Amino acid sequence: MLPAADALDPDNNPWHWVSVDLRVWRIERNKSQADVADILGLESSTVSNIEAGRSKLTTENARKLDVAWRTRGHFERMVRMAESKHDPDWYKQSLSYERRAALIRAYESLWVPGLVQIEEYALASFEAAGATDPDRLWRDRKARQEILHRENPPQLQVLLDQAVILRQVGGVEVMCRQLQRLLELSHLPHVILRVIPFDEGAHMGQDGSFKIMSATRGQRRSGWDAVYAEAPIGGRLITDPAKAADFWIRWDRIGAKALTVAGTRRLILSTMESMR
Repeated sequence: MLPAADALDPDNNPWHWVSVDLRVWRIERNKSQADVADILGLESSTVSNIEAGRSKLTTENARKLDVAWRTRGHFERMVRMAESKHDPDWYKQSLSYERRAALIRAYESLWVPGLVQIEEYALASFEAAGATDPDRLWRDRKARQEILHRENPPQLQVLLDQAVILRQVGGVEVMCRQLQRLLELSHLPHVILRVIPFDEGAHMGQDGSFKIMSATRGQRRSGWDAVYAEAPIGGRLITDPAKAADFWIRWDRIGAKALTVAGTRRLILSTMESMR
């Protein structure tokens, strides 16, 4: 089997190009991975992971390399270019972060988040999107939901625009069952659900849905953060710490517009009553 670094595809994957270039420039300078780690303030294992394509070079660390090796911005330009390209594997990668997260914060402006969907709602959403195998997609989604019921589940915090609970995906009966499911989940000790009502007017969340996945549960984060931002033809995975931190600020600003947990339950109940 080829070593991970030799299995990279720099011709078709811009992040692999960054990894390969880092390795080439390091070897040309007769430097070890430990030498690069000293420049970047990282562990040698992290540099190894970057060169193998398992981790990504951040913009900040790209700048450090450019300064240390006098590359006139070479690595920062490469990272910017890699970030600007769509990677079809981002969604799959985001699920790996989701499985390992201790805290998940999801904001949705259009749909009930996949982690808390019921089957009928999910199938209706797949069919609306033109999926050719909605049953398989539901099996995959249901498997994802198992993290909420394991022995040590992640803390799940959900913010929903009011439009999400009003849109009758799958019809009235399906939507009422979905809303009932949200109410049930909101009483679990590891789930917080809040809705941003229409009367709050415009808010930052209208720019698009996103999900923050974190290795730790507190506001003082000591592990990794990963963000998956939704988009019509495929979302974007963000692992750069500085860029991920921007989404924590965005989350707080959206949350400032949301109802309390109790107020959210009352709004969901009144929405269900109006549908029947």
